[in-house]
Amino acid sequence: MIEYIKGELTELTPAMAVVEAHGVGYAMNISLNTYSAIQGKKEVKLYAYEAIREDAHTLYGFVNKKERELFLLLITVSGVGPNTARMVLSSLSPSELCNSISTGNERMIKGVKGIGLKTAQRIIVDLKDKIVALGIADEIPVGGSMQVAVNNLVKDEAVSALTMLGFSPAPSQKVVVDILKQKPDAPVEEVVKLALKQIK
Repeated sequence: MIEYIKGELTELTPAMAVVEAHGVGYAMNISLNTYSAIQGKKEVKLYAYEAIREDAHTLYGFVNKKERELFLLLITVSGVGPNTARMVLSSLSPSELCNSISTGNERMIKGVKGIGLKTAQRIIVDLKDKIVALGIADEIPVGGSMQVAVNNLVKDEAVSALTMLGFSPAPSQKVVVDILKQKPDAPVEEVVKLALKQIK
């Protein structure tokens, strides 16, 4: 099993990071939390999880072990696969997720795209004790988000991220444009987070 990949960050979108180590570029699916934390960095160390299926080997990358532990806990819940777990970690920070689970806040978890009431309740029931044993996650420090003068760049990156997460480009673009009209200075990760709450 790959524990982590450390190397040069050669490509970064809100949904994926490419880390080059010893001449090999590893494409790693990431959450918005990880995206925020590594934005603007040249060298990164991402903790890895490898999802192996018959038709695909997919790498997921995490800025720290705490986020990976939460991801691994989430995918033990019936009905939560790796992509849904990444969606949860993109919509809620680790501390928000831990607090929602420990306080039984199913409404907060149900607000994540693709999570219904039953799954939200299962996440709370299955993980409540495990979260306590783990210790409440600290908020991941957000790296300085790079403000981009041209909003089209933010719009394109946000729409691209939402498309990679499985949403259709047309409705994604509409929601992203609406958000940028209200918050013209919002960085990409904020736009995507807001869009995740609005696209149903």
